[in-house]
Amino acid sequence: MGAGAKHRLVFVDRLLATLVRLRYATTHDVLACWFGVERSTIARAIAEVRPLLAERGCTVSQGVRLRILAEVIDHLGASGNTGIIGGTEIRVRRPVAGRKDRDQFISGKHKHNAVKAMVVTDGDGRMLFCSPTRPGSCADITHARQFGLVTLLADGPTAEILADAGYQGLGAQVITPLHRKVKKKAGVSARHTPRGGSGAGAASPT
Repeated sequence: MGAGAKHRLVFVDRLLATLVRLRYATTHDVLACWFGVERSTIARAIAEVRPLLAERGCTVSQGVRLRILAEVIDHLGASGNTGIIGGTEIRVRRPVAGRKDRDQFISGKHKHNAVKAMVVTDGDGRMLFCSPTRPGSCADITHARQFGLVTLLADGPTAEILADAGYQGLGAQVITPLHRKVKKKAGVSARHTPRGGSGAGAASPT
């Protein structure tokens, strides 16, 4: 017989609690109230089920299952589909006092404690990959680099990926909007360009 305390939740309930947590970012306290157990029971259940879900990966067609980021990039390149990459934050409790990386969980964008995951979908929004979480202060582009996306895009097949401005500089295959500084400079240039010409070379009325 295995050691350790027995679960108060059957596997189906553990799976359901994990899916609700991942889909709606429901807190452990709320889930514990719903299932009538302690918060620690929910935390333990999610910690056990999440790796199982990650190991199974995402099914994209009959017999084709993507488990790691390299397989996702290969799939996008072979199918010619456009990928979409983005970072998503999940609010968490403030880490306990004395933890060395406590301040790293503070999100610079939302000003609360969070963890961040990198998600890759296809053009229809179907999830292909969801990374393990990092502290909320981790920049989107840093997160992508840590998981080797730069190397995969440079050495792998040609794949078009759409991303927001947080991924600028990730690689030639990643299409991002113009940086706000570039937009601002372009706007100023347009306002100072005379109508009917482009500066000194414009014809003057006679």
